[in-house]
Amino acid sequence: MSELKYKILDLMKEDARRGPELIATMLGVTKEEVEQAIAEMERDHVIVKYAPIVNWSKVDDQRVTALIEVQITPERGRGFEGIAERIYLYPEVKTVYLMSGAYDLLVEVEGKSLKEVANFVSHTLSPIDSVLSTKTFFILKKYKQDGFIFEDNEGDHRLKISP
Repeated sequence: MSELKYKILDLMKEDARRGPELIATMLGVTKEEVEQAIAEMERDHVIVKYAPIVNWSKVDDQRVTALIEVQITPERGRGFEGIAERIYLYPEVKTVYLMSGAYDLLVEVEGKSLKEVANFVSHTLSPIDSVLSTKTFFILKKYKQDGFIFEDNEGDHRLKISP
């Protein structure tokens, strides 16, 4: 991938509302070059979706998010791919990562209540043949997501370092 595309991605990741004209000005290239690069990245599924970062605590919405560590037995011939696909196709599942370490998959699930998420884990996820164990962590509060800090704290509250 070209250096221009990397720079465009960095600028769009920071703020996807920036238009091709502004990006072109910021990078010192033509608007047409930026439009062409973006179109190519969309076609090649480098850019998959444009979505806002939402601070759900500011909205009257009682969503519950959980991170679930899942240990699985890889399938012969497909490894982790088949089981990951089976899990990510459920509408409650927002994200699935293959991980190194003590567990194999990290699954992010969203529901309307703790009970709904717990039912998903106990009645849908855990009974899958390849699933050996699960460990569920409910997110109580988000402080920062994708580089964006949700709190409106004024001033610098970092601890001072003394020599």
